[in-house]
Amino acid sequence: MAVIETERLTKYYGEHRGVEDVTIDVREGEVFGLLGPNGAGKTTVIRTLLDFLHPTRGSARVFGLDSRRESVAIRARLGNLPGDFGYGKLATGREALSLLARLRGVADLGHAESLARRFRADLDRPLGQLSRGNRQKIGLILAAFHRPELLILDEPTSGLDPLMQEEFLSLVQEERDRGGAVLLSSHELDEVERVCERVAIIRAGGLVAVESVPDLLGKAPRRVSVVFSGSAALPDLKRLPGVSDVSVDGRRVSFRLTGEVDPVLKELASHPVADLEVARPTLEEIFLTYYEGASA
Repeated sequence: MAVIETERLTKYYGEHRGVEDVTIDVREGEVFGLLGPNGAGKTTVIRTLLDFLHPTRGSARVFGLDSRRESVAIRARLGNLPGDFGYGKLATGREALSLLARLRGVADLGHAESLARRFRADLDRPLGQLSRGNRQKIGLILAAFHRPELLILDEPTSGLDPLMQEEFLSLVQEERDRGGAVLLSSHELDEVERVCERVAIIRAGGLVAVESVPDLLGKAPRRVSVVFSGSAALPDLKRLPGVSDVSVDGRRVSFRLTGEVDPVLKELASHPVADLEVARPTLEEIFLTYYEGASA
């Protein structure tokens, strides 16, 4: 079942496009990534889902409910960490947590205390005295303490140190494992690759692609380096399908490979090979490839 559904979702700010014709769906128990640099339109999509912005046209539904007419019922069932999280400078994290717990009807704050220990968050200092990363920890606790059906997280690891980033990724995996859905907006492509099943790539307000992470990785070129031994002539790899950017340095041949691997392996098997390295593409390389293609 789809937890989030948008159909040709479009938002204009006067004559300026925020997003246009964005159609995505996020399913139960899925971690779905919104990828794009700052200003691409990721936050506009999120704010429209939460009814902080009204769409110019198109529609958005969360839990099967209309994002405009039934926004109060929607927000009662989710947790949200905005990209510009703030709660005033004088309030402490504990005071913010107490207020949200009363509003949500949550009496047991055991999970909140557990998250605070896990993220080494100080709930008793005024938020104005905390660093960006320590405020972000409080925001994560406020979003997740009530175990919502859906987490919407906008640049959630901003300001977190590497250890806390690892804790965050573990938390996301746990939310997925218990059946919750997560919409994760980020330009940190490594973290998205690690936890997301599918991603939507957004460029300049437009939807470039929606694909599974394995499919995206499968389409990107691999970087291959082969060192040949012996005195036999080097193979002519340029003639093989999917091979490009061939460079030769002595008996080392490097190239990019897209598509089927089998023809290349058969060619290599007929020559004495001393060493072989195949570098798996990163999501960042794929992302740049999509952007270059969209620009073209």
